[in-house]
Amino acid sequence: MLELTESARQELDAYFKGKEKSDIRIYLAPGGCTGPRLALAIDAATEDDQSEEQGGFTFCINKDLLGQIEGVKIDLTHMGFMVEPTVPLPQSGGGGCSGCSGGCGA
Repeated sequence: MLELTESARQELDAYFKGKEKSDIRIYLAPGGCTGPRLALAIDAATEDDQSEEQGGFTFCINKDLLGQIEGVKIDLTHMGFMVEPTVPLPQSGGGGCSGCSGGCGA
């Protein structure tokens, strides 16, 4: 279900240094022009979730969402954590003249 890169694990280690580790939720967040995206948050697992341990951390994700995306890769970029689904999420808007820019030539 989950792949955690070494750089992402190190960043999580740094974040939780001196703190009690909490469950980390993988969830569907609004994505603006390009549609929804996956993100991370600290949140306890529920009975509707599947949990998995990776790199000393417990990740949880809604079972229905996991069924749609089949798996996740968590990596670290210069912009922060990147949470990539195995099966891409449907995209909306984003291109052409009707994207977030407000129209052609805007």
